[in-house]
Amino acid sequence: MIKEKVEKIINEQIEKEAYSSNLYLAMASWAETSGYEGVSNWLHAQANEERMHMLKFISYVNERGGKAVIPAIKKPPVAFKTVHDMFKQVLTHEEYITDSINEIVATCIEQKDFSTQNWVQWFVTEQIEEEKSVRAIIDKLSLVGKNNDNLYLFDKDILGMRGTATAAE
Repeated sequence: MIKEKVEKIINEQIEKEAYSSNLYLAMASWAETSGYEGVSNWLHAQANEERMHMLKFISYVNERGGKAVIPAIKKPPVAFKTVHDMFKQVLTHEEYITDSINEIVATCIEQKDFSTQNWVQWFVTEQIEEEKSVRAIIDKLSLVGKNNDNLYLFDKDILGMRGTATAAE
């Protein structure tokens, strides 16, 4: 049986994962309409991954005797200044999610819910990979510089950067 405080914080995480999926879909739409097909495809894959994370949390809460809550989701932004700025926002968001996952671990320890603590370790490792992946993208964008003429090659290259993350899923 899942502890009440753990159930509450995981239900909060379900909302965060749902928002993450919608945020990345909004970013994908912006990228697509701005001519960045590769970036859009990368973000679509990321949105799907976040949705899968949400579904994992929902299943876990329900399987442990709790009740997962399907949240209302606030509207994400729909316009972004540049691809580089957008990926900086992605990194900031992933760091926020990492902090949130760490709070779940802390709550599990506090509540002595070691089963959930063990289960959530997958997400701890996943967040390390998520941040690493986005930092690599930002590094490549920094190499491109402010000359957006070079974004064409970056846009073609970005899909290969999902190889490790996709294989892990």
